[in-house]
Amino acid sequence: MNTQVLKGILIPFLGTGLGAAMVFFLKRRISPALQKALTGFAAGVMVAASFWSLLQPALESSGDMGTLAFLPASVGFLVGVGFLLLLDMITPHMHMDKKNEGPRSGFKRTTKLILAVTLHNIPEGMAVGVVYAGFLAGDTGISAAGALALALGIAIQNFPEGAIVSMPLLAEGMPKQKTFWMGVLSGAVEPVAALVTIAAAGLVAPVMPYFLSFAAGAMMYVVVEELIPEMSEGKHSNIGTVAFSLGFVTMMILDVTLG
Repeated sequence: MNTQVLKGILIPFLGTGLGAAMVFFLKRRISPALQKALTGFAAGVMVAASFWSLLQPALESSGDMGTLAFLPASVGFLVGVGFLLLLDMITPHMHMDKKNEGPRSGFKRTTKLILAVTLHNIPEGMAVGVVYAGFLAGDTGISAAGALALALGIAIQNFPEGAIVSMPLLAEGMPKQKTFWMGVLSGAVEPVAALVTIAAAGLVAPVMPYFLSFAAGAMMYVVVEELIPEMSEGKHSNIGTVAFSLGFVTMMILDVTLG
């Protein structure tokens, strides 16, 4: 595999690791204001990435369908939403633990949190994998710089996710070293999902628009179902909204300047 591609799919994993490393620098708990800022910023990045890095290339690559060019992107997007809906029916929601309303499983709260974040990292890994698969295919309009922009955007939004896994574990008394590695491991699924997606997409290049929009739908589901409620409820919701705007603009700038 091209080393440029390999580096690209590892960048989001690095973002998770850096976020998990916050256990060595922050107090035992993240303040509500900081948590809302991190969550809002991540949501803004994911919304912008879903459009500019995934849906737009999907629409462009199916342009030869004329007035039906919207069809692959629409179908893929809805299937992506449906896939995450199915995952959420059988796994915990990240925001449910705050009210101690966990799902019908007997897992501990921390186990549910790690499982939720890990599973929600799958579509992000797929998103990176699918844009690099499009770049390797060479006829999708996706450049190496555009793929890198998405990888950087996912890494930026993975930073708070790494902290969101590690910090609660630290607050419950787990040693810093162990909480760090738990946070890092929650992101290990991303490069694996990216590699699997690249391998699969290489075999089915004609349906690349469906892959791109599937990843977009999955990411948007995470934003609407998990991140926006988290950043909007209770006090300091305005901090989450401002951070969302900054995250959106940051990802837009990355896509325009690198793409």
